[in-house]
Amino acid sequence: MREEATAFVPGHITGFFSAHPDEDPTKAGSRGAGVTLTDGVEVTVEPATDGTSTVVLDGEEYGIDPVDTVLETLEVSARVEAESELPIGSGFGVSGAMALGTALAANRVFDRKLSWNELVTIAHGAEVQAGTGLGDVVAQAHGGVPIRLEPGAPQVNKLDAIPARARVEYVSFGELSTADVLSGETEPLSAAGKQALSRVVEEPTLLSFMYASRLFAREAELLTEEVARTIGDVTEVDGQASMAMLGETVFALGTGLSDAGYEPTVCATHPAGAMLK
Repeated sequence: MREEATAFVPGHITGFFSAHPDEDPTKAGSRGAGVTLTDGVEVTVEPATDGTSTVVLDGEEYGIDPVDTVLETLEVSARVEAESELPIGSGFGVSGAMALGTALAANRVFDRKLSWNELVTIAHGAEVQAGTGLGDVVAQAHGGVPIRLEPGAPQVNKLDAIPARARVEYVSFGELSTADVLSGETEPLSAAGKQALSRVVEEPTLLSFMYASRLFAREAELLTEEVARTIGDVTEVDGQASMAMLGETVFALGTGLSDAGYEPTVCATHPAGAMLK
């Protein structure tokens, strides 16, 4: 047993998706595409001193269901301490990053000897069970600009990617509840997501991805007034922007938000997936 281990997990912005439920949470998930970010979450795991697990995010103790499920599945008690460069509940996959980072670091600390795919499966299933995400974990494990062609954890899913890197800008105006959206009527959303995926598969470029994402946000009726106005501002300066799913966040590739007069946070697409430090 080690004293502690730390993992870095890139943030993930989903541009569009379709929901694919299943009784088995490791087979459930989403199809779609997104970008992973050099801004992410650093997760440190150490054995619990009193046998009771605790989760601390940015200095505050939280109850994060996917993390609890990961620890229970690994049959360990731990202190999980995380620092996020990204806002919570705003479409950056922070809960997925917490689950995956916990799985990777706990496996090392407690010498569970599980494979990469097994750990990703545990984290993905935990997030699906919690209703906090459907595809962030598998994307964050992959890195780059992943395209999720089939839903689920690694033993059943199918991934491709857009072979490109980009500067990413984003502004966040607040939180949206992923669980509320995913627990509602998802058929119209999923229909729009399938159309968007077909477009990007046919033309796997960043420009095609941004166009498909923007069209999806409108057709799925997820745009808030402030998000729609911001995307419009970027379009007026010939930029490409869309909404992060699911959060009240606008992201742009290149300098679209800066050109439109905003003061965005700037990062880049992450060249690799989650990793132990």
